Amino acid sequence: MLNDDLLKILDSLKDKDALGIGDDVNETVLLIDGLNSFIRGFSCSPAMNDNGDHIGGISGFLKTIAFTIRQFKPSRCIIVFDGKGGSSRRKKKFPAYKDRKSPKTRLNRAYDFQTVDEEIDSMNLQLMRVVQYIEYLPLTILNMDDVEADDVIAYIATEILSENPNNKSVIISSTDRDYLQLIDERVKVWNPTRKIYFDEITVHNEYKIPQHNFLMYRILDGDKSDGIPGIRGIGFKTIQKKLPILLSDTKITIESLLEYVSSNNDDSKLFKTILASKDILERNYDLMQLNKVDMPMRTKTRVIEIMNMPIKLLNSYQFKKMVLMDKMYSAIPNIDTWLTQSFNILNSFAMTTQKG
Repeated sequence: MLNDDLLKILDSLKDKDALGIGDDVNETVLLIDGLNSFIRGFSCSPAMNDNGDHIGGISGFLKTIAFTIRQFKPSRCIIVFDGKGGSSRRKKKFPAYKDRKSPKTRLNRAYDFQTVDEEIDSMNLQLMRVVQYIEYLPLTILNMDDVEADDVIAYIATEILSENPNNKSVIISSTDRDYLQLIDERVKVWNPTRKIYFDEITVHNEYKIPQHNFLMYRILDGDKSDGIPGIRGIGFKTIQKKLPILLSDTKITIESLLEYVSSNNDDSKLFKTILASKDILERNYDLMQLNKVDMPMRTKTRVIEIMNMPIKLLNSYQFKKMVLMDKMYSAIPNIDTWLTQSFNILNSFAMTTQKG
């Protein structure tokens, strides 16, 4: 008589065949910005376990990635976290990069943490616990020292997977707008908060800027969340009026932008500021561009090695054991159905990576 685990594996294979999915584990890859997803869950969810402890970071993260997996049905899901000292490379070039002060107010206002320190301790503990939960799911997890998650995600999407002839689709799940610069016929971005699937058309409709010039717009505008200042006086209305070249079908570079500004008979303060800000534009490009990531070769090699490792199979027993230990069954009701519907297809693909 077949045991339950074998029956679930056979069911997952049927699901895979019914969807007409191929056999290459890298055919449709979902890349999840791990910390971005965790912080959203932690800050928004008031969920508590049976002891009254906050578990919103854990349950919010798990439910969000499960929803995204069910929606896109990828052949593989890779979760990437910022590595230790991930911001160091950019900080060397721009010390104010992500130079955030410790929060004076709570991140989560839906749960009654007594102090900011208590909230930070809970957040750190829940993040470590999330990584432990991932170990029992058919997922690949990556975090590389001295490298940020967006660089690793960009490297996988634009270099590793682009060289795989069987790769048909890459979906990046994050609310970070930096990823929009990577969109092409193969790479798309899913915003899990706004439930928007960004392709070239969606970017244009949303920001009124052609996707191929979205990075240039960001370079001019800056990124307040990362502490990167832009050019003063630049906004979309200004671009429409003064820099229509960014709205064209031509991909604009810093050089072509400066050439346009210098050749235009406009002695406005804005144009003079842009011409005097070449160093700022080049600095912002270096900090914000993701198409050619600056990563040590040893790090790239390690990413490839991990990508080629067998993917762990779903371990429902150990996963449910952790849920029981954390007393959070009420946060994920009908857990057996939830695990089956969310991870069976990924599990069937993970099986193809096992040796022997």
